[in-house]
Amino acid sequence: MFSQSREFSSPVHIPAQSQKVLRNHPDIGDETRERVRRRMKELNYQPNLAARSLVTGKTYSVGFVVPDLMHPFFAEMAKGLSGALREHSYGLLIASSQESPDNEVQAIEQMLARRVDAVLIASAQSDTACFQRISERNVPYILVDRSFLGHAANFIGVDDEKAGFIATRHLMDRGCRRVAHIRGPAVSTAEGRLAGYLRALDGVDPVIVREDKHEDAASSRGFQAMVKLLQSDRRPDGVFCFNDPSAMGAMHAILESGLRIPEDIAIAGCGNLNYAPFLRVPLTSIDQSSLAMGERAARMALAMIESKKPSGEPESVLLEPALVERASTRR
Repeated sequence: MFSQSREFSSPVHIPAQSQKVLRNHPDIGDETRERVRRRMKELNYQPNLAARSLVTGKTYSVGFVVPDLMHPFFAEMAKGLSGALREHSYGLLIASSQESPDNEVQAIEQMLARRVDAVLIASAQSDTACFQRISERNVPYILVDRSFLGHAANFIGVDDEKAGFIATRHLMDRGCRRVAHIRGPAVSTAEGRLAGYLRALDGVDPVIVREDKHEDAASSRGFQAMVKLLQSDRRPDGVFCFNDPSAMGAMHAILESGLRIPEDIAIAGCGNLNYAPFLRVPLTSIDQSSLAMGERAARMALAMIESKKPSGEPESVLLEPALVERASTRR
């Protein structure tokens, strides 16, 4: 199946063994594996994926549907996912729903039409009907980041309630006496972080404002939510934001009003995005291990593909959140 017909100087029969090398088959020793890969590189060998699919019944591709391609959290997760898949000669197809359930269903249908071997979904749905359609086609799927209460499915994410608890307690430990929460949309991540916020207050009256439902970026929504808090009779001295983009918007509103961070109002976000240390006031945030989440999701998907059992007892993996303290809370 090689694209060139020259004889190999090595005694290794490459055409027969190349497929095992590509699949990282345990029958191939390290020395043989390196000889095969070296010779494949010399010949600029490209496997015939269509023929390979006919033999194996696989397309060696995995679909990943996210709500926002521009969000650094999902970009970082995709990086970990694609890197881990590449080691096993799998490709990654990515689509964005733009937080639209209809767009998400369309993206999933297109990936199934391309016969992906598994689908990973950070879902924008309000119910689980579209996941049933995936199961009916006997394709394994994994929910990432966002889960659905009462829906048994393979899932990998972070402990969002613990993330909310850690961030809120940190603000209180830094001397904040009126900690507010800018909450996100009606998805499991936002609900979990809200629950953690409420638990951390331990009887103290909550101050909660929801982001407006409009098409602006999360930073703009965070800005508008913070303006509401600044105009409130109960102006907070600490704010836990649903995610880092919301926190950025909130910080902009605080600084624009002439107040100081963290002296007047301390801010904590969630996500620990890679630009958080470089903001005008470096942002304290909760690290969600987005890269590790992608890598773990890839391993889970590959295991499901190899087992050829998309159904069965679902696995749920919760990664531990960790506080990363920076100047925005160092009062």
